[in-house]
Amino acid sequence: MAVHLPDQRENGRDVERAVSARSPRAPLMPGTLETLFGFRERPVAPAGTMPSDLAAHAAQRLLEQAGRAPDEIDLLIFAGVSEDVEEPATAHIVAHKLGITSPVFDVRNACNGLLNALQIADALIRAGQHSKVLVTTGEMGSLLSRQPVRDRTELSLLLPGCVMGDVGAAMLVEAGGRRGILGSHFLANSAGWPAAVIDNPHFSGTPGACPVRFDGPLLSAAFDGMETAVFAELDAMGVKLGDIDVFCLHEAATHVLPRFCAALHIPTDKVISTFEQYGNLATGSLPVQLAQAVEEGRVRPGSLVALFGLASGASAGFVLLEW
Repeated sequence: MAVHLPDQRENGRDVERAVSARSPRAPLMPGTLETLFGFRERPVAPAGTMPSDLAAHAAQRLLEQAGRAPDEIDLLIFAGVSEDVEEPATAHIVAHKLGITSPVFDVRNACNGLLNALQIADALIRAGQHSKVLVTTGEMGSLLSRQPVRDRTELSLLLPGCVMGDVGAAMLVEAGGRRGILGSHFLANSAGWPAAVIDNPHFSGTPGACPVRFDGPLLSAAFDGMETAVFAELDAMGVKLGDIDVFCLHEAATHVLPRFCAALHIPTDKVISTFEQYGNLATGSLPVQLAQAVEEGRVRPGSLVALFGLASGASAGFVLLEW
C-alpha cells in the first residue's frame, strides 16, 4: 500500500478567501470551515495534474516497495470519484503511465469505490482469474471548491465540497500467503441518492447553477444505523469488534469519528483521524489513514484492521484485513 500527497497545501482561510472571490454574492466568513467541519488544511495538486497522475505516482511507489515489475500485474482497477475523462476508463490511462499491459477497468461508488475495488479484487483472486491485482485511485477533490455559486443557498450545498483534498493511493492484492483480505460486507440505502450529487453536465443540472449539491442533514439521515448493521456481519466471520486492532473510517468531518466510536462502543485510541491535516480525501482517505497507522507502529504484522466506508448514495461497508 502506498499514498502520494501533493506538497502544496491550502488552509481553511485560503479556501474561504478563494470561494468568496469567485462568489461575491455569497461570501464565506473566515473560520466557517473549521467551525462546521473541523477543517484546517488540505493537500492540493499542481495545476495541470490529472487524477491518473496522482494514482500513477502512488502505484509506482508501491511497485518499487513490493519489488514488482509492471508486467507482473495481471489486473489494474481505478476506483476514484475523480476521473480524467468520461471515456475511456481512467484505469487505461493509469496503466499506460505505469507501463502495465494487463486488463483494466474502473469501479465507481462515490467514496466507497476503493473498498468495492478491494472486494472485487479479492473475489477474482479467490475465483482463480487473477493473482496480482493493483487497485488505484487519484482524487482531485479540491476542484469542487472552485465552483462559483449564485447565492447563499447554493453556498450551503457546496460547503462540504470545500474541504476536499487531492491524493493518490494504491493497494496491491495478491494470491497466496496467510494474511490479507479476510472478508467484507456492504449495505446500501439508495433512496438517499439525492443527498449528495455532482451533476453530469451532459445530462443533468440547471444552466448557470452550481453542479455540486451536498445536503449534510439529509445524507446523515440516509446513513442512520448503517454502521451497526454493517458490523453485525462480523459474527459470521467469527470476529468480534474487540478483536480489531485498528479502525480506519472515511472522514467527511471531524465529528464523524466520535459518533462512530459512540455508536459501536469502540475506544477512540483504535481509530485514526487525518481530517484536520488533509480534509476529505474521498476514496483516498482510508489508504492515508492506514499508511499513518503503519508509520506510527499501530499496525504490525498480524494486526486486524477494519476499513470502514460511508459514501454518497448512500452506502456503507467494510473490508477486514489481517496485516
